[in-house]
Amino acid sequence: MKRNLAMQKEPARQTGTRPALSLLLRWEAILLAMFIAVIAANSFLTPYFLDARNLLDNTFNFTEKAIIALPLTLGIILGDIDISVAGIIALVSLVMGAGSAAGAGSAFLVATGLATGLAAGLLNGLLATRFGIPHIAVTIGSMSLYRGIAYAVLGDKAFTKYPKSFAYFGQGYIPGTPIPFELVLFAALAVIFGILLHRTTFGRKVYAIGNNAVGTRFSGVAVNRIRLTVSCLVGLMSAVAGILLTSRIGSTRPNIASGWELEVITTVVLGGVAITGGRGNLAGVIIGIFLLGFLKFGMGLLNVPGNVMNIASGLLLFLAILLPGWVQRLQERSRLSRARAL
Repeated sequence: MKRNLAMQKEPARQTGTRPALSLLLRWEAILLAMFIAVIAANSFLTPYFLDARNLLDNTFNFTEKAIIALPLTLGIILGDIDISVAGIIALVSLVMGAGSAAGAGSAFLVATGLATGLAAGLLNGLLATRFGIPHIAVTIGSMSLYRGIAYAVLGDKAFTKYPKSFAYFGQGYIPGTPIPFELVLFAALAVIFGILLHRTTFGRKVYAIGNNAVGTRFSGVAVNRIRLTVSCLVGLMSAVAGILLTSRIGSTRPNIASGWELEVITTVVLGGVAITGGRGNLAGVIIGIFLLGFLKFGMGLLNVPGNVMNIASGLLLFLAILLPGWVQRLQERSRLSRARAL
């Protein structure tokens, strides 16, 4: 009798441990463990890493990219990869530089920058949805167009005169604290996009389109309207990043933000968003942003060459592509074994 009772209790003990195992095998948990490992390793290797002011100031190096990663997460889940974001930044910076040279104030520069980014995103979305062109193909062309306009207007020159008040957006701190304005803005936007993706009907439609666009269209969802909205959000947030970056460096050059498109996509994929669409969440992307940012910061303190940093980032990207599939197989085996036990 006692033996039978023990046999009855054993499956319950096993099933109690499996949800915990499934939680530990989530990509976000693995990313968090990697982030903690990076913090621990850098803290051991250099005494300057854990300085609070240094850590906060380091966020200036990746906050603008992080802001672009928020809407791009929605875009990649949707199945639309946008590689024109750096070109939009160049165009936005050009428009603001021209406005500043004409004597415009900070408020006008911000307004025209946001309008320019929104218009660029709208153009990308309209070309993709109205003419049935893959979004990645559209943005390959628009990337060259937006960057080309900056080079055609500026050549080897630059706009360097901006109002003093404009510097606050990319260089300022919350009054009385060492917290950068950029970091607070990113946190606020992350909350907004997190709610939009994970707590609204709009977000559920984004996932549905990424998994099966044709089936979702036959279900009565305005697929092209969702795609156009996300494209506009990408353009708008690229404009925000362009405003912050231009303010931080205090100048407009045609090569501004060069190569950022691949860095942002890498960050999103590292966060666990499937490059094929339909899967991923914002929490993983945010962890991935800080993981890469603090990894590079630690290597910078250790005087690691830039090429080695790029190699480390590439290895992380390979892990981001390979490990989720391996983890998913482990979870499927766990579910199968649980079903057999029942």
